[in-house]
Amino acid sequence: MKIFRARTLQTLLADSLTIFWGDWLDLRVRIPQVAASGLVSPLIYIMAFGLGLGSSLDQVALPPVGESYLEFILPGMVALSSMVISFGGTTFSICGERLFTKNFEEMLLFPIHPLAMHLGKMLAGIVRGLLTAGSVILVAVLFTRDLWSFINPLFLLLLVLNCAVFAGLGVIVGLNVKSLESVGLFNNFLIVPMSFLGATFFDPTTLPTVLKGIVYLLPLTYTTVGLRAAAYQPLDQFPWYSIPVLLVVAIALSINGAYQFARQQD
Repeated sequence: MKIFRARTLQTLLADSLTIFWGDWLDLRVRIPQVAASGLVSPLIYIMAFGLGLGSSLDQVALPPVGESYLEFILPGMVALSSMVISFGGTTFSICGERLFTKNFEEMLLFPIHPLAMHLGKMLAGIVRGLLTAGSVILVAVLFTRDLWSFINPLFLLLLVLNCAVFAGLGVIVGLNVKSLESVGLFNNFLIVPMSFLGATFFDPTTLPTVLKGIVYLLPLTYTTVGLRAAAYQPLDQFPWYSIPVLLVVAIALSINGAYQFARQQD
């Protein structure tokens, strides 16, 4: 039984990497484009809020984490960029295969477990998110001159989990939308509000109870709070709950994604 389970797991991993490799062959020729695609919005937010509004806020009071408001929002910018590209890149990739190139049907005929299909597409989304987050991390290091804060193990673990959550969500959306306009609706009503409500620009602990409950329903909140603590705070103040929350969400999305692949008819 143990040997059978080990072989099944090995097969699942091998099939996932096969699906991922197909996306990687297309992705590797566009690495600079992917890395830069999610950098525009964070740079605008950094200049407008971190340098503009932040200079005024710093004269009134220091933020709860970090030495300035700019430092306070930088981990949130990393979380934001990884969310946008992991979700958007995965969604548009699957939509393109389903609606335009029409090679998605061929993949559904492969003798591959649906979970492996989901994991392969999710891995490609994680790589997209990490490439873009790496660009924002470089900007953050230039501003703070502190490399370790943004590449320590806890920071990177949360970043990977965040990419997994939103890449998994992107897979599910990509499998269900009927047109590119529908992707825009999901982006406008899900990703854009989460960009501002996911604790990227504020400390969620200061909110009223009702608003706090809403904010903590968003997975991006756990990423932002965790990244902020991993970058600036000691281990005894780290919100360890953020890791299992993101992991559970990623697993739940993977199960749902595998179910969607098993029932997909294109």
